[in-house]
Amino acid sequence: MIPQDRFRGLFHKYLLALFVAVAVPLAFNGVIEAWFGYRDQRARLDQWLGLQSASAAAEIHDFIHGITTQLGWLVQLPWTDEPDERRRTDALRLLRQAPAIASLTLLDGSGLERLYVSRIGLNRIESRTDRSADPALVGARAAQVWFSDVNYNRGSEPYLTVAIVGSRPALGAVVAEVNLKLIWDVISAIKVGRTGFAFVLDRSGRLIAHPDISLVLRGAEEATSKPFRAVRDAIGPKAGFATSRDAQGQFVAASAAPVQGTDWTVVVAQPLSEAYAPIYAALWRTAMLLAVSTMLAGVFAYALADRMTEPIKLLEEGTERIGAGSFDHRILIHTGDEFQRLANSFNKMASELALAQEHQERIARLKRFLAPQVADLVDRAGDDSVLDGRRTEVVVVFCDLRGFTAFSAGATPEDVMSVLSEYYEDLGRVIAKFEATLINFSGDGLMVLVNAPVPVEEPALRAIDLAVDMQRTVQVLIAGWRSRGYHVGFGIGLASGPATVGRIGYKDRLDYTAIGSVVNLAARLCASAADKEILVDAKVAADVKGRRPVEDLGDRNIKGFDEAIPVFGIAFNAP
Repeated sequence: MIPQDRFRGLFHKYLLALFVAVAVPLAFNGVIEAWFGYRDQRARLDQWLGLQSASAAAEIHDFIHGITTQLGWLVQLPWTDEPDERRRTDALRLLRQAPAIASLTLLDGSGLERLYVSRIGLNRIESRTDRSADPALVGARAAQVWFSDVNYNRGSEPYLTVAIVGSRPALGAVVAEVNLKLIWDVISAIKVGRTGFAFVLDRSGRLIAHPDISLVLRGAEEATSKPFRAVRDAIGPKAGFATSRDAQGQFVAASAAPVQGTDWTVVVAQPLSEAYAPIYAALWRTAMLLAVSTMLAGVFAYALADRMTEPIKLLEEGTERIGAGSFDHRILIHTGDEFQRLANSFNKMASELALAQEHQERIARLKRFLAPQVADLVDRAGDDSVLDGRRTEVVVVFCDLRGFTAFSAGATPEDVMSVLSEYYEDLGRVIAKFEATLINFSGDGLMVLVNAPVPVEEPALRAIDLAVDMQRTVQVLIAGWRSRGYHVGFGIGLASGPATVGRIGYKDRLDYTAIGSVVNLAARLCASAADKEILVDAKVAADVKGRRPVEDLGDRNIKGFDEAIPVFGIAFNAP
C-alpha cells in the first residue's frame, strides 16, 4: 500500500481518532491545571501582598501611636503661673527617648506657649506667646489628637506635626514636630520578593516614605508623587491587589492598607514579571509537558493505528489473492482477537474453495468422456480406480455421417461448423441420457463405450437403445439439412467383446479409451453401415435377440478381418 492510500483509509481515521482521544484530554487537563494554578497564584499573591501592606501599616501605626503615647505624659498635670522645671525636664527626657521628635511645644490651658525645646533650634521658656489660634491647638481641642499634613522642612525631610491636649483644659497641650525620615527604616525593612518595594502616601497623595530616600526628599514634587499616587488610585477601595504601572513604567501588582489615625496609605508593590514568575514557570512546564505528551500521543496513536490496520491490510491482501484464485494462500494473523478469527475463517474458506475447485476440475475431467451423472457418481465415490487400466467386456459404438466429406468440401466453413454443432449437441444429449462413455470424436465420427468404466446392466441392450435413439435423432437433423440442400446420411456400428480400457495420455492431457479387436470391429461395421443403418456383430445380436428386432444380414467381408463376419441390422423405426 502506497503512503497516500495508507493515509486515505482506515489508518488515518484511526490515527486521528486515537490522537484526538489522547491529545485532547491532555490539552484540556493542561489548560485546567494552568487556569487553577493561575487562580491559586493570584490568591496567594493577593494574600501575601495584603499581609505585607497590613503589617507595614500596623508598624507605622505603632510608631505614631508610641509617639502620641509618650506625648500624652506631658499633659497630665495642670499649669500654674510659675515656671515648671519639672515639665522642662520631662520634655528633654522625651527628646532623648524619641529620636523622631524634633521639637516640643508645651501650651497652657489658655494657649500660651510655656516651653519650647528643639534639637536644632534655641529653646524657649515661658515666652507666653499666644498660640490659641494655632491650627494644631484648634485641631487637638476638637479631636484630642491632631495630625497635620506632612510638610518638608526647608523642602527636604518630611515632618509631621502632632498635637495632643489633656483631658481637661487646664492641662494644656503639647505640639511635637516628628521627623518621618525614621519611617524609612520601617519601609526599607519590608521585603517584597527580590524587586518589590513598599511606600507610604499621605492623604493628599504625596510620597512620605520609600526605600529610595532621594524620592522621599523630592516627595513634595508632583512629578515624583504622581506615579505612586496612580498605583494607589488603581487599587482604590476594593479588596485584593490591582495591577498598574510604577514610576519606571513596568507593570506591578500592588496592595494597599490604611494607617489608622493619620489617613496615610501604605502600598506594597511587586513587578508582575516577578509576581507571576511562578505562574509563567508553571505555564512553561505545562506547555512543555503538553508538547511532549502530544508528541508521545502522536507516536502512540501512530503505533496503535498501525497495529489496528496491519491485520486489515493482511486481510485485504489475502482476500485479493484468494479472490484471484490463489487458494493455497493463507492469511497469517496471530493477534488472538476478532482479526485472527476472521483470518482463520478466510483460510478455512480458501481451503474449501480449493477443494471445490479441485472437485470441479475433477468433474470437468470426468465429463470429458463420462456422462454427467456417471461423472458425478465417480466423483462422489471418491475413487478414480475405476478409470485404471483393466480388461473387461464392453460394447463399442461407432457412428459418423455419410457423404460428410463431399458436403464439407462444397459447403462454407460456417455451414460445416453449424451442421457439426447441431450434430454433436443432439448426440451429446443422447449419450448422456444412456450414461454411456464418450471416448472421442473426430470430424463427423465419434466413439462411445458402454459398460466401462462404470459397469451397467445388460450393456448390449443399452447400447442398442442408444444407437436407435442416436439414429432417430440424427435422421431428424438430416431431414432439416436436406431441406437446406445438404445431402448427408448417418450410419452406426456396434460390437461387443473384451477390451482393455483405462486412461492414456500424459499429466496434462488424459483420455479414457478402449483397446482391442472389438473396437476395430465396431469401427468397421460403422464404415459398412449405410445411411439409416445400425449394424451389430453376432454377440450383440445374440444378447438382444427376442427383445429388440434384429435382422440377419448374412456374412460380410469386413476390412481388416480375414474371414467374412456375420452382420445383423437393427431397425430404428421399430417400436
